[in-house]
Order: sequence, then structure tokens, then C-alpha cells
Amino acid sequence: MTTDQPENLNQEQESKDPVSLPLIISVGDLAETLNESQVDVIKSLMKLGVMASVNQEIDFALSARVAQSFEIPVLKPKESIDNTSALNIGSSIDIIEKNTGENRAPVITVLGHVDHGKTTLLDAIRQTNEVDNEHGGITQKIGAYQVKYNNSEMTFIDTPGHQAFSSMRVSGTSVTDIVVLVVAADDGLMPQTIESINHAKNAKVPMIVAINKCDLEGSDIDRIKSQLTEHEIIGEDYGGDVLAVQVSALKRDGMDTLLDSISLLSEINEFQSNSNIPGKGVIIESYNDPKKGSISTILVKSGSFKRGDILVSGNNSGKIRQMIDGYGSEINTAKPSTPIQVMGISGINNIGDVVEVVKDDKQARKIIQQRSRTKQTSNNKITTLSQVVKRAKASKENEINIVIKTGSNGALTAVEQVVNDLTSEEIQVKIISGSVGAVTESDVMLASSAEDCIIVAFQTIVENGAKSQSEMNNIPIRTFDIIYTLVDEIKEIIEGLKGQEKSEVNIGSARVLEVFPRGKVQNIAGIRVTDGNILRNARIRVVRNNETIFDGGVESMRHLKQNVTELKNNIEGGIVLNGFHDIEIDDTIESYELK
Repeated sequence: MTTDQPENLNQEQESKDPVSLPLIISVGDLAETLNESQVDVIKSLMKLGVMASVNQEIDFALSARVAQSFEIPVLKPKESIDNTSALNIGSSIDIIEKNTGENRAPVITVLGHVDHGKTTLLDAIRQTNEVDNEHGGITQKIGAYQVKYNNSEMTFIDTPGHQAFSSMRVSGTSVTDIVVLVVAADDGLMPQTIESINHAKNAKVPMIVAINKCDLEGSDIDRIKSQLTEHEIIGEDYGGDVLAVQVSALKRDGMDTLLDSISLLSEINEFQSNSNIPGKGVIIESYNDPKKGSISTILVKSGSFKRGDILVSGNNSGKIRQMIDGYGSEINTAKPSTPIQVMGISGINNIGDVVEVVKDDKQARKIIQQRSRTKQTSNNKITTLSQVVKRAKASKENEINIVIKTGSNGALTAVEQVVNDLTSEEIQVKIISGSVGAVTESDVMLASSAEDCIIVAFQTIVENGAKSQSEMNNIPIRTFDIIYTLVDEIKEIIEGLKGQEKSEVNIGSARVLEVFPRGKVQNIAGIRVTDGNILRNARIRVVRNNETIFDGGVESMRHLKQNVTELKNNIEGGIVLNGFHDIEIDDTIESYELK
């Protein structure tokens, strides 16, 4: 026994030695770092609901949870953690030492189509609140609701269901632990319902379906569940793992069942955080009060916010002068999952901006200066397809996400088939959404919520708001009118991911002299070739103010009234570009080939 005791003590000592993990690590490397077998690490991941191979890479939040399962303390990563994946609420990013994790309230986002009863559902949840109504029990102004149920707190984020508020929905799913999808039993799945499903999938969080208005005539529960299966939302009675609850928000029927389901998911996921570190959170709402000045609504994601702390969010900073919690009471400290109103940050912040506690004003100024320089650099050049491919290759995922918009259902089916035929197990081109209609701001916001995503528009238009939104979020939009050019583009993506290098061979250039309308949408560019030749079958690049604004193919080319395949030097002609009609006088058109 005496010989065994020192050995056991050494084992205990080893188990307490903290390990330093990078932001991204393979399962095999994690096993080696933790000095555990690969099989045990994979089993730990399976218990967390993640199926991963030895060579698959996982982020710091997940690897820290695996380390915690072996009772191994984890140090904060040395690399910057100011990014979306590292800030996901519920992550173990803030585990610094063993046993520092604390249980916290789950954050629930309610999504759904307009008029499906989402607001009524939230009102019903508020009435179920056990907190003394004298204190409000709920703060409606800030868009975040905190209630007590069975002696446990829950934080609800209210997001408008209408398509125009997609940006807020993206922000909601980026901070949520659980999504409650509201579907009207008498109406079924609608466009914004499907869009909400896509947002929830991208957020990779558990979902509960609240089938509302079950008491109305014409309600069809089985039809709703069948429609959900078409979007890979499989209820428990269909053999899946998604909880589906039948409710009547107006009559408050089924509220206890819904809240019990939320409590169950919370217990299974064991949402934890660490309040003993500087606070990080997300802006849910920001506005200017005529009397009080700038007011920001913040959901605390990790650490603590204290009165007097110096905050940085976007390009704004300030000192916390006052904090009001989710019950309308003034507080001095706010811990994880708490929604708070903060006075003291200068300026109006964007929804979804990260806000963090910093050491002092000097550090705040330094961070803002760095962000300003980074923003200037990124704004100088819009993200191109090649840049997206490079990012995807750098991430080693070999996966590109695509949002597809088409002018008809037939075209949608054809484009989806093209993408599915070209992708393979080795190279993944994943469709995260496909629908009929113009490219809208909502589509851009959905694309921005996914990694390495582009928007493919086939035989449809791009709304002006979507164009400006895509530039702000660096999301490439590729427009096509002919299917074979779309096929070539997808092939180019796959070749880029496979690592096949191409070089450009310049053929010629031309200057736009006039622009002539052709129908309601298209424009014909009247050009003069200034160097070399412009070929019908070559690739075309449009350059304006030294920036490439289009890179694609030619739909048609004419000299006088004849269709031609080539325009030579000093010759004038007309050209229609494939899917691009925002041509302007003095734009430069470059013709080139990829070898």
C-alpha cells in the first residue's frame, strides 16, 4: 500500500496540470495533448453529441469541454478569441481552471413566420412567470426576456418574424442555446419559417418546435410534422430527436409542456460559464435616448460586467454608468445569460456587435484604432470567389456553402441538381438554402451566418439592398442567365478546392462608350476595343475605379447587326454580359483566359 500511495498522488498531481489548447485542433492531436487514448476522446465527443474522426478538427470550445470531461484544466488560448465561433454562448471558452464552470440560464430564441403567434407565445410565457409582477418580471424594451420557471431562470430573445428583420434573426441565433420554432397549425411552413430553420441549422443549436393555434378549425398537426421532415426536422414520434409541442398561445394551453421541454434540453446540455473573468457579450439593441444618451442592450455571454467597467464594442467605447437587468432593476454586476441595458457606451452599435470589458481607456483606444485600420483594408476590395476558395482551403474543410436563388421552381431544381452532381465526398459544395425569387437582404444575412458562403442567382435579379448588404458583409453574389456558365463556375470552385492552380492570359481590353437598355433588366454595353481582341468564349472582367466589379462570361456579342465571336482592336460593337447589367460608361472590359 505504501508503494501505491505515492504513485496515486503523482497521478492526481498530473491530472491537475493545465494544458494549453489552440483555437483549432484535430481529434488525434487533442488525444496526444491530453495524454488520453484516441478512442476515449472520441467517446467523450460522442457523449457531447459530436461524431468526429481522428483527423477531424474541432474548435477550442469543444476541445475544452472534452478536457473538462477528463478533469483536466485548460488555459485560455494564446491566439485571439475575438471571433464568432469562440464567442458562442454555452462554450467552455472561459474555462481557465478546473471546477470554475458555473451553471447558467439557457438563452432561447423564438423564431417563426409573421402572424404565426410568436409574440402571443412570448406574452403567454411572460404570464407564466413566477416573479413578482410588481417588479415587471420582464423587460420588453430591450428585446430580451428573463423569466423564472420551477425556480430556474430562462432568458428569451425576441426576434421579429417578418423577412425585413432577418438581420436581427441572424443575431438572435448567433447568441442562442435553444431555438423555439413557432409554426401555425392552420397555415403550415411558410418562407420565413424555412428561412428560420436554415438560421437555426447554421447556428448548430437544438430546436424545439412549438406547433401553435392547435385549437383552430383547419389545423393539421400531421401535415406540419410531414412538412418539417422535408427540411430534416424529424420529431420524436417520427423516430427523430426534435421535440414538438402542441400549444395554443392565445389560450395559454401547453405552456408548461413547452417550458418543461426547454428545461429538459437545458439539463441535457448543462449550459455553463465562468463569471470570474472580464465580461464578453453581444449587442441585441442600441438606440439613442434624448434624455439619457446612448443606451445599449447587451446579452452577457461570458464573464461579468460591473458598474464602472470600460467597454469596447465596434468602434465605440465608454464606461458603464448604469446597468438595468431583465427585471427592470438597477444592478452593479451582471453574470452570464443576463440581458442588461447599459448606459455609457458612446455611439450607436450594430446588432450582433461583440462588446467586451477591457483594462482601461488606453487599451480601448488601441483596439478601436486596430479595427479601423482593418476595416479600411477590407473595404478597399470586395471579397471575390477566389478569396472565398482560399479561405475554405486554409480551413482544411474543403467545403463551400451556397445560397441559391432562381427565377422559377424548375430552374431551382435544375441548379440544385447541377450542384449535387458536381460535389463529391472529397470536395463539398453545400446548399444551405434554395428558393425562388430575387436575391434579398435576407439571403445575404443568411449567407453571412455561414462560413465561406457565396450566393448563386440564376435567371433572377439582385435587389439594391442586397447588393449593398453583400458589400458590407463581403459576400460574393454570382449571377447567371445560362446554365453552362453556372456549371463552369461551380467546376472552378471545385478545382480551386482541389488545389489546381490556374494562370491568367490576357487577350484584350475595351472601353464602354455607351449603355443601351435591352428589355426591363438587361443592358447592352457599346464598346470600342482598345487593345488585343475581345472573344465571345473568353472570360470577361469589368473594372471600375481600379476595382473588379464583375468576373464572368458573355451572353451575346455583336458588330453592327451581326452576331460575332470576336471583336478586334479599334473595332466597335455591343456586348451583353452574363447576369451583369450594372455596366457604366468608361468601365473597362478585360478579356482573358485561364490556363
